Amino acid sequence: MKLLYSIQKYDVFMFTWLINTRMHSALTKASRYLSKTADGQLYLIVAGTLYWLEGFENPCLKAVLLAFLIERPVYFLLKNCLKRNRPEVALKNFRSIITPSDQFSFPSGHTSAAFMMATLLSYYFPPVTIYLYCWAALVGFSRVVLGVHFPTDILVGVLLGISVALFSLGQI
Repeated sequence: MKLLYSIQKYDVFMFTWLINTRMHSALTKASRYLSKTADGQLYLIVAGTLYWLEGFENPCLKAVLLAFLIERPVYFLLKNCLKRNRPEVALKNFRSIITPSDQFSFPSGHTSAAFMMATLLSYYFPPVTIYLYCWAALVGFSRVVLGVHFPTDILVGVLLGISVALFSLGQI
């Protein structure tokens, strides 16, 4: 229990430090945009494009569909069983920049889906790997800047997304 308290204390410290830095206001606009890229519409465009290229026989499309069929229920189950409060509820006198779509913060669904897609698309399209992972990392970072997640929510989202993608690819 002491370990969990230490992790929570460090998590709140890192979150508070980031939110209070001078650069925070400059990051807010970019963070709103980056966060929106992981709302789901982009994933539908990717799936539609993959379908248009080869239909349901496209191995990348199959992996994406399988991954989402696994990741979304696991994410939902974790979030609603663990019930970690978002920063706005957990911290006194703090207001998030955006209104989150659900009540709990752990793990970050935006981050999980972004890293899952980055991993899947990198497997099939290696030349864009660095861009995909940079985008996914920025999505996670934006969720902290916007005040809707703690850093450990992002970390677990990364682990969940990559794990589900590797499982969908038959790598684990």
